Amino acid sequence: MTTAFYSDERCFWHGGGNYAFTLPVAGLVQPSPGGLPENPETKRRLRNLIEVTGLTRELAMRGAGLATKDDLLRVHPESYLSAFKAASDAGGGELGLRTPFGAGGYEIAALSAGLAKAALRSVLKGEVRNAYSLSRPPGHHCTADFPNGFCLLNNIAVAIRAAQAEGLVRRVAVIDWDVHHGNGTEAIFWDDPDVLTISLHQERNYPLDTGGVEARGGPNALGANLNLPLPPGTGHQGYLYAMERLVLPALESFRPEAIIVACGFDAAAVDPLGRMLCTSETFRILTRLTMQAADRLCDGRLTLVHEGGYSEVYVPFCGHAVLEELSGSTVAAPDPLGATLAKRQPDDRFDAFVRGWIDEAATTLGL
Repeated sequence: MTTAFYSDERCFWHGGGNYAFTLPVAGLVQPSPGGLPENPETKRRLRNLIEVTGLTRELAMRGAGLATKDDLLRVHPESYLSAFKAASDAGGGELGLRTPFGAGGYEIAALSAGLAKAALRSVLKGEVRNAYSLSRPPGHHCTADFPNGFCLLNNIAVAIRAAQAEGLVRRVAVIDWDVHHGNGTEAIFWDDPDVLTISLHQERNYPLDTGGVEARGGPNALGANLNLPLPPGTGHQGYLYAMERLVLPALESFRPEAIIVACGFDAAAVDPLGRMLCTSETFRILTRLTMQAADRLCDGRLTLVHEGGYSEVYVPFCGHAVLEELSGSTVAAPDPLGATLAKRQPDDRFDAFVRGWIDEAATTLGL
């Protein structure tokens, strides 16, 4: 069985708003040709790289239709969808925080969610071994009724609810290793005991008011939400230890029927929106560990959905490493920064500090 890769050129056409980095252009903030960090190039260049290396020939390259209105209504209220559609039809705008969109933005966001939905569905139906959805715009910051942090619809939540409605799955685990807290996914599944949400993220990065260890889920789902805020500079060994000390035991306890990864690459060492020190090898091994857990727990049913990652040069190499691991391919894209970033990793003293930090959090979480 093969690995499916879902993408659509139209997702790269999403845009809108007058920003310079993350600041609206106004007053003393000058216009910037780059606009928001969330731009098409990181994702487009990932797709380009797997084509140039030949990895596409070993993947099932697929597209998908838009998530339907019924799909979206399982997660987002009619009032929000109607306001979004009206603004999109009128030429675009901004309904939340750092979520600009242009004309047709509603349809592109529904396509992004549709790719995630199709990727998960293909895995659950046994059509492919696993799948990767190159979704854009991203989704994990979007709550049910508030678009946030570049995210307009919650792609993973839409995919899960669609699969549950079709009777393909009940218990799902979401691992979010984007450098920012997956606040939207947490909020949507807060009181749902059938969906385990785990977020590894840089402490006090974004959002500033969510992501604490104490947030464990609602009264009907206490313990079904796990947050591990990590100190800046955690690095390769720290992320692997977090995975082994916290994420894997949580998965073993929950026994999911499928696993979805909110796959952000902004914990990479050269990302402009993160202060971590992960490398392409970090993401490769995180993927390997997740695949092994999926093999043990849920017949290998694993889907990755693209979230953040804002270094247009480095994201493609991180994504290629993940896809190599998912597919078992020997087609490689050597990391041009690998040797340099290996030398920048924390020393043993800082790694020991990080391990203590993670141990304390795991103890608090009962793991």
